[in-house]
Amino acid sequence: MRSEPRTLLAKLCDQDSLTYRRFDERFNQTGVRLFGHSPNNPTCGETQFRRWTGGKLAGLPGPETCQILEAMWPGITAEQLFRAPPVDDPQAPAFDLEERVQMTAREAHDGADATAAASISDNTIDDLRDQVVRLARRYHGMPAAKAYEEADRLRLEVERQRDRTQMPVQQQSLMVLNGQTAALLAVAAFDLGYFPSARTLARAAAVYGESTRFTPLQAYADGTLAYIAYHSGEPDEALAKAQRALAYGGLGDIAQRRLHAITARAYAHLGDVASAQRAIRLSEEGGRDLRDELHDAVGGEFGFSAERLAMSNSTTALLMGDTERAETESSRALLLLGRKAHDEQSSHVRAGAAADLAYARLLTNNVDGAAHALTPIWEVPADQRNTGIVVRTARIARHLARPHYHGAQLPKELRERIEEFTRVSPPYRLGPPVALISIEA
Repeated sequence: MRSEPRTLLAKLCDQDSLTYRRFDERFNQTGVRLFGHSPNNPTCGETQFRRWTGGKLAGLPGPETCQILEAMWPGITAEQLFRAPPVDDPQAPAFDLEERVQMTAREAHDGADATAAASISDNTIDDLRDQVVRLARRYHGMPAAKAYEEADRLRLEVERQRDRTQMPVQQQSLMVLNGQTAALLAVAAFDLGYFPSARTLARAAAVYGESTRFTPLQAYADGTLAYIAYHSGEPDEALAKAQRALAYGGLGDIAQRRLHAITARAYAHLGDVASAQRAIRLSEEGGRDLRDELHDAVGGEFGFSAERLAMSNSTTALLMGDTERAETESSRALLLLGRKAHDEQSSHVRAGAAADLAYARLLTNNVDGAAHALTPIWEVPADQRNTGIVVRTARIARHLARPHYHGAQLPKELRERIEEFTRVSPPYRLGPPVALISIEA
């Protein structure tokens, strides 16, 4: 019988299927990301790795080594990694059983599928498609780092299957799945603060959409490129991408709703209030009952719910200086979200709408109301404080730093709490400095 892991690090490595070789690759890559290509970067030999996972280390490694390990598992301290893993809840053994059942199913399926030669089983493609759908629909409740890892695993598996088939129809289906995983990777990279990589991944998704003539994927990718652009200080580029996406055929109502909301934000960044208001109206108009195979059939992160639309339009209203509309839209987003089942509620939407509501109240000098509106923000786990949330809270902190509030206790407390909130967020801990331009500008 296999012994239980002696450290939390060992348990996490087991969960992520990290052999020493894979751990060493990820450790070195994380070191380069944090400290650049330097011969002085920490390393980890196999013997050292065995000591770390075997609970044989006295004290902690050096501070840079600890920093790398904490970046590999955001939200977990080095001290926790080298302690014994927490005892699993005896009331909830189903998780381990579910994971084992899924692993057994995958292994059995892979064994059966190994008989294929020039083609693969259509069931294999169906299974991969189901996995993409599940990830897209679970994205709202996952840390971006975990979503990125899952999407990358899916990407590699899709590519492996593409190498095994020569059938054009199967190649076509797998290329669409390649594009969908690239699109999810782009969103996760953006949420983590890696803007250049997010842009590259979104462009890859667009290429897959173009190559397969799957216009909903092209439109989604261009919409993603648009909001990456205006977060990078390029509103003209954002507007061009969003307008190009709207020109594609084959888009459903949800796709067009998302693109009109993105267009409205781009116009607001450019100071074109009339065009922004017109785009908001278009985003809120009743649809023509049109659907497509991405935004509707897959949905999840590819969708654009009513509460997400309200949150987006509240942010646009703030950019236009319309505090009354911003407060109305952000309140509506929170109301719509509260009507959903708990596991269907997005912490990103809740926190984003709460931040917009707080900022709208601040702009009317209602500091007490802003403090109350910020209450849901503090409940967001550190590993789910993505770029959108951090940008909004940082904007509030900048406003509270104005001379008008100097000497007042509540604005000072809120500013300090926001600074601590953002300091431990993935965009600050993991993202490169260029991503912080939009946060600190």
